[in-house]
Amino acid sequence: MKPARPIYLDHAATTPTDPRVVEAMLPYFAEIYGNPSSAHSFGRKAEGAIETARERLAQLLNCSRTEIVFTSCGTESDNMALRGVAMQALSMGKRAHIFTTQAEHHAVSHTAEQLARLNLARLTWLTPEADGSLTPQTLETALSGLTPEEVGLVSVMYANNEIGTIQPIAALAEVAHAHGALFHTDSVQAAGQLSLDVQALGVDMLALSAHKFYGPKGVGLLYMRRGVSLFSAQTGGSQENSHRAGTHNVPLIVGMARALELAYEDLPVRVANYTRLRDRLIDGVLDSVEGAQLTGAEKGRRLPNHASFAFKGIEANALLMHLDLSGIAASSGSACNTGNPKPSDVLLSVGLAPDLALGSLRLTVGRQTTDDDISYVLTTLPTAVERLRAVRLAHHL
Repeated sequence: MKPARPIYLDHAATTPTDPRVVEAMLPYFAEIYGNPSSAHSFGRKAEGAIETARERLAQLLNCSRTEIVFTSCGTESDNMALRGVAMQALSMGKRAHIFTTQAEHHAVSHTAEQLARLNLARLTWLTPEADGSLTPQTLETALSGLTPEEVGLVSVMYANNEIGTIQPIAALAEVAHAHGALFHTDSVQAAGQLSLDVQALGVDMLALSAHKFYGPKGVGLLYMRRGVSLFSAQTGGSQENSHRAGTHNVPLIVGMARALELAYEDLPVRVANYTRLRDRLIDGVLDSVEGAQLTGAEKGRRLPNHASFAFKGIEANALLMHLDLSGIAASSGSACNTGNPKPSDVLLSVGLAPDLALGSLRLTVGRQTTDDDISYVLTTLPTAVERLRAVRLAHHL
C-alpha cells in the first residue's frame, strides 16, 4: 500500500525552500524593490540587504565579504572559475592547465572538455580510486607535468553528487599550492552537511548553490580568494566588482544567506539524524537485495545523507518509475536518455561495468525524512528489483 504522503528521497537534486527563508525573502519582492545599483533611497535599501547577506555568508565561510561573488547557481560559479582562469591566462600570454576528474559534475568536466577542445586550455584527467576519491599522491604525480608557461588549476568537488564520496580537499589543495596551482572545489553537495571554512580547506575558489540547502533556486555564489584574478565572462555593468555584470536578484540573495545560516544552526544534531537514517538504508538494501553494490565510499567517508547503489540486471529508468508509482521519489546516477540509457560518467570513471552502471540508484534523505519512510523503502525496493529482474529475464528467454 502506498504511503500517506509521497516519500521524497532526492535531496541531492534539490530541497524544499525553508518557510523561514521564504519569510525573509518576501519583503524584497514588492516592498523593498529598488535596483541596488541606483543611488536613491530605494536602491540603497536594496543594496544594504545585499551587503548584509554578503557579510553573513562571509562569516559562515570564514572569509572576507569582498571575496564573495553572487551568481545564479553552482553551475555558473563552476563555469566562472574554470573559464575565468583560462581566459585570464590567455590575456597574460600564458595557457591554463586544468587538472580534474571525470567523476566531477558536468558543470566542471564538460567545461574543462570544451576549453581543451577549443584550445583555450590544456586538460589532464585525474584517475580516482574505486570509491571515487582522489589521492594526494595521484595529484602530486600529475602536477609534476605543469610547466612554467602554464597557469595550473585543480578542480575537485568536495563531495560527489552521484556517489557521495567526500574528498580530502585540504590535502589536495596543499599539493596544488606546492606546485603553484590554483585550487577550485564544487561544494554544492557539501553545503549544509560539511564545514565550509575556506581557510581550513585551503581552497582558492568554492562554488555553492542555495537550493541544495533549503534555499531558493536561481542563486549561488563563488568564493574567490583575494589575489585570484578571473577574466570576466559576463560583461556589462560593474556589479560584483566587475566580476559578474547584471542586476542583482535581491530576494534570492537574501534567501541564500538566511538558508545557509539555518543550515548550520543545528548542524551536529541534523547530521547525526541523517547519518542514522542513511545507515539504515545502506544496511537494509545491502542485506535485502541480492547482488546490491554500494557505490562510492564507505559510510565514514561519504555524505551523511547519501546512499547510492548499483543493481545488476535492471535499468535505472524502470526502477525509478516503479518506485515513483509506489510513492517514492528517488534518482539515478545515470544520465538516461529516452530509449537510449547511458551509463553515468561518474560510475564508469570509478570502474563500474556499463551494464552495472545502468542499474544505479541514489537515495538522499532530508529534514522531513522519517524512520517510517525508510522502513517503507526497505519493504518496497527489494520487491521492485526482483520484479524488474524477472521481467528482463523473461524478455531474454
